[in-house]
Amino acid sequence: MKRIFITLAFLVCGQVAAADSMRMAVTTSFENSGLADVLLPAIKEDLDLEVQLLVVGTGQALRLGEAGDVEAILVHSKAAEEAFVAAGHGTYRREIMYNDFVVVGPVADGAGIADATSAADALTRIAQTQAPFVSRGDDSGTHKAERALWAAAGVDPEAAGTWYRSVGAGMGAALNTASGLNAYVLSDRASWLNFGNKSGLGLLYSGDPALFNQYAFLPVNPDKHAHVRNDLAMQLENWLTSPQAAELIDGYTIEGEALFVFNAVAE
Repeated sequence: MKRIFITLAFLVCGQVAAADSMRMAVTTSFENSGLADVLLPAIKEDLDLEVQLLVVGTGQALRLGEAGDVEAILVHSKAAEEAFVAAGHGTYRREIMYNDFVVVGPVADGAGIADATSAADALTRIAQTQAPFVSRGDDSGTHKAERALWAAAGVDPEAAGTWYRSVGAGMGAALNTASGLNAYVLSDRASWLNFGNKSGLGLLYSGDPALFNQYAFLPVNPDKHAHVRNDLAMQLENWLTSPQAAELIDGYTIEGEALFVFNAVAE
């Protein structure tokens, strides 16, 4: 009888000690970078918190937050994030880390974008030569940034011809399509560095301030969704802005090159 009592007590304690779980919508570029594989185990170890990622484009991530389907969002489109908070769907926006966008394309570079003077000039050269270009076309942060760059170049690519291919997919799929078509594509640097199918493609243009790519954390407003675990979102935010997270984010490299720079400001 004593042994049975001890076994039952262990099971009850095991249930009580089970890890908490929360949902966070993240961009496909964050997932494709491989950083999630570094951060999630550390979060589990430090907080005993299971973070379930819903990997989608920024637009879809924000819609999941608006519906109360996640506790928090980690995305990279400042104007859309600010609109989300202004509408009351999120409590605030807190910057976590950044990298940059780059223009990838065939190493032969028929459009000559390696000599471009700006990102808008690079896209203008692609449009003028009608070189194949792959767009994510998925309302993601990367897609929003790409549309802004085309607007700066004074080009409406969707009306310009068949050289512009919209795939309606994540960053990895867009890069794979560009590889298959020997086409140009806008990518975040982290996804490009972690991309395995680089055959025939190279990083041809970067460095324009217009290509800056900030990632931010947005807790979903619990006043609109009583079931949302805001307490867990706060625990995660505190960890993501901590020295432990800074060390892991800044220390994450591929072939010696850092993929992100931590820039969360202490509060």
